[in-house]
Amino acid sequence: MSVAHPSPGVVRVALFFLALVWLSESFSANGSSTLPKVENVSLQPLAAQVTRVVEALDYLGVPLSAAEKRSLEAALDHDDEKRAVLALQDVLDRHCLVDIHINPESRVRVTQGPARPELMQNGWRTFLVKVRNEAGVTAPLGADSPQAKPVFSRGPDGSSMNPRPPQTIARRDVADRWLDLSMFDKPPLAPTLSGLELEYRIIQLYSRDAGKREAVLGFDVGQGTQDIGFRNNAPILFDARPSVDVTLRVLDEQERPTTASFVIKDALGRVYPSPAKRLAPDFSFHPQIYREDGERVTLAPGDYIVEYTRGPEYVTKRQALSVREGDGQTVTCRLQRWIDVSRLGWYSGDHHVHAAGCLHYETPTIGVFPKDMIRHIVGEGLNVGAILTWGPGYYFQKQFFEGRDHRLSTPEHLMHYDVEVSGFPSSHAGHLVLLRLTEPEYPGTAVIEDWPSWTLPILRWGKAQNAVVGFAHSGWGLEVEDTTIPTDEVPKFDGIGANEYIVAVAHDLVDFISTVDTPAPWELNIWYHTLNAGFRTRISGETDFPCIYGDRVGLGRSYVKVAGELSYDAWVDGIRHGRAYVSDGKSHLLDFRVNDQPVGAGRSELRLDGRSTLRVTAQVAARLDEAPNAVVRSTPLAEKPYWDLERARVGNTREVPVELIVNGQAVATKNVLADGKLRAVSFEAPIARSSWVALRILPSSHTNPIFVLVGGKPIRASRRSAEWCLKAVDQCWRQKAPQIAEEERDEAAKAYEHAREVYRRILAESGTQ
Repeated sequence: MSVAHPSPGVVRVALFFLALVWLSESFSANGSSTLPKVENVSLQPLAAQVTRVVEALDYLGVPLSAAEKRSLEAALDHDDEKRAVLALQDVLDRHCLVDIHINPESRVRVTQGPARPELMQNGWRTFLVKVRNEAGVTAPLGADSPQAKPVFSRGPDGSSMNPRPPQTIARRDVADRWLDLSMFDKPPLAPTLSGLELEYRIIQLYSRDAGKREAVLGFDVGQGTQDIGFRNNAPILFDARPSVDVTLRVLDEQERPTTASFVIKDALGRVYPSPAKRLAPDFSFHPQIYREDGERVTLAPGDYIVEYTRGPEYVTKRQALSVREGDGQTVTCRLQRWIDVSRLGWYSGDHHVHAAGCLHYETPTIGVFPKDMIRHIVGEGLNVGAILTWGPGYYFQKQFFEGRDHRLSTPEHLMHYDVEVSGFPSSHAGHLVLLRLTEPEYPGTAVIEDWPSWTLPILRWGKAQNAVVGFAHSGWGLEVEDTTIPTDEVPKFDGIGANEYIVAVAHDLVDFISTVDTPAPWELNIWYHTLNAGFRTRISGETDFPCIYGDRVGLGRSYVKVAGELSYDAWVDGIRHGRAYVSDGKSHLLDFRVNDQPVGAGRSELRLDGRSTLRVTAQVAARLDEAPNAVVRSTPLAEKPYWDLERARVGNTREVPVELIVNGQAVATKNVLADGKLRAVSFEAPIARSSWVALRILPSSHTNPIFVLVGGKPIRASRRSAEWCLKAVDQCWRQKAPQIAEEERDEAAKAYEHAREVYRRILAESGTQ
C-alpha cells in the first residue's frame, strides 16, 4: 500500500498555520502583542485622563518618548473621533504590563500585556495598566501579589499573627517574597477609577533580587469582584537586572572607620532598599540601614539623596548620590559630631533593647541574632546596649545569655544580654529590668509560667545575685491628668510600669526606675513623691526598642560616669549609685555638683551642720536646629516623642531652660543657648532642712539627685508626698491583688502592709509641709 506524501508547498502552509497557533497560545499565556481595543468611549474624557497619565509619568521620572508624545498629540487632533481613540491606545498599550477587563457584572479578569516584564534589583519600575470598564465601576483599583506579602504578619501590638509554627516556614517562603508593588493613585491621578469605559492606571514594581523571578499579579475593585477560576490573576515571568554595588566609606570625626545609619531616598521620597523587602540586619520597620565602613548597598541607576548620622550626638548630614551603570562606585561619608561626652568619662547606654517580639519578626528565628543587634548599637553611637530577653522569643533568645559581655563587643561598644520580666505572671504588677544577672532562671522554674505572680520575690532574687534591678517603662498605669510634677492626683495603678514600685521601694528592693520612654509627668511624679519621702531610688534612661519606640535604639539613654576603662560592671554600678543622668541625647548635664560634692560619689550624700546656701554647678550642652519643629512642639505630652529637647525650646529662640530642682520644685532657672557648645552653669539656693537636689531640662534630660542632710536628719520633704504614697499602696493593692496567685497572696498582703507601716512612720515624721 503506497502512502502519498504532501508537497513541500503544503508542508510550508501547514507549518505556517502551526506557528500561528503557537504564537496565539504563547501570547494568550504570556502576554499579548496587541491588547483588545475599546471603540465606544468618548474622546474628550479619555483625552483628559490620558493627559493626566502622561503628566504622572513625567512626575515619576519615566516620561514617554518625544515621538510617542507627538503621536498622542496627533491623535488628539484627528478629525475622526473613533480613529483618535484607537490611536491613543496604539501608543499607550505597548507600555501596559496587564490588561484588566471589568465585565458588566463587575467581575475582574486579568491578562498579561505587551510591556517587557523587566525589573531592576533594588529599584522601582513603572508600567501602565489598561482598564476596560464595562460596568462603570468607580471604586479604587486594588493590586496584590503573593510574592509581595510578608512571610510574617503582625497584629496591632506588633505580635506575630502567623498561624504556622516556626519549623514549618521554609527558607523558600522567605525567598518567594521578593516583590513589592504599589498602584500610583496620587495627583494628578485620582485615587479611584473614573467609571469611563477605558482608562489607564500606573503600577510600580520593586524587586529585591536579580535574575528571573515569577510573580502572580492580582487585581480587584472590591470584595467579591474577582472573576471565577483565578482569572483575576496573571502569572508573569520577570527578569530583574542586577543593580550597582555602591561601597560606603564611613569615617568618624577622627577619620576612623566606623558604622553609621543611612537613609537613602529618591526624588519621590521612596526609601531604598525597600523596607518591605528587607531581611536582617536591615529591619523592615526602619527607613534607615546600618553600614560599616567598606560595606555596600545595592542601588539601581538613578539619583538619590543620602542622609547619614550616628545617633543624637552627631549632626545629620546629607549629600547627593548619582548611581550610574557600571561595575560599581564608592562614596565617602564623613560624620560630624557636635559633642563627645565619652572623652569626659561619661558613657552612653540603653538598658532596654530587644532582639525579639513587637516589631521584630518572630519566626523562623524567633527574633534576630547578636550580629544584627551589635550593628544597631554601634550605628547609634551607644557605648552600652543591654539586650533583654523577655516573653516573646524567650526560649530561643536565652541561648545568648552568658552572664558576660557578648563576644561581638568592642572596647568602645559593649553588648550584654540580660532579662526583662515581661510576659511573665508578674507582668501585671510592672515589668522588671534585671541587669548583670549571673543566673537568668528563677529558682525552681521550668517555664516562665512558673515564675512568681508579683514582683517583690523576683527583685529579692535579683539583688541576691548582685544584679541591678528596676522597673521598666515606668509611666504605664501611672497616668495623671494634672501634669504638675509632683501632683496630688493618685493614678489608677492599672498598667505594666512602675506600679508595684510603690511597695518594693519601701522594702529597699529597687535600684532604679526607667524614664524617657513614657510621658515625663507620669514617670517623674511617682519618683518625686518617693524621693520626698526619703527614698533614694535612681533613674535610668531607656528606649524599649522596638516595642515603645521602634525608630532606633538609644532614643532614651543613661550617661554614666565611669572612672577608667569602660566595663558593663562599672556602667551598671553607675546606674545603681546614681552616677548618671538620663537624656534623649540632645542635651547633657555633666559633672553635676552641690558644694563640690559630685553626683554619685559617697552615695550622693552631702552632710551639713545647719542652715546653709548651696552652690550648685554643672557643665551643660544642648543642640537644637535653628528653626523650631512645630509638629513636636504641638504634640501633647502624652504622645510620642515623650522626651524631646524641642519641647523645652523657649518660644522661637534657640534657648532651653536649665532648672534647679529642690524637693521636686523648680526653685531657679537659667536659659542656655542650645547651639551644641558646653557651658558652665551655676546656681545658689538657701537650704534649711534635709532635701534632695537635681537639675533638669524638661523633658530632655535629668540628673540623679544629690541628697543634702541637714543636722543628720532624714529627708522628709513633704507630708503631702507621704500621704500620696500611702494612698498609692492601697490603690495598687486594689488593682493587683486579684491577679496575684492565691498561694502567693498572703505573702503579698503582708508585704503591702509593711509598706503601709513604713509610709505611716514617714508621714508621722514629715511635719506639716
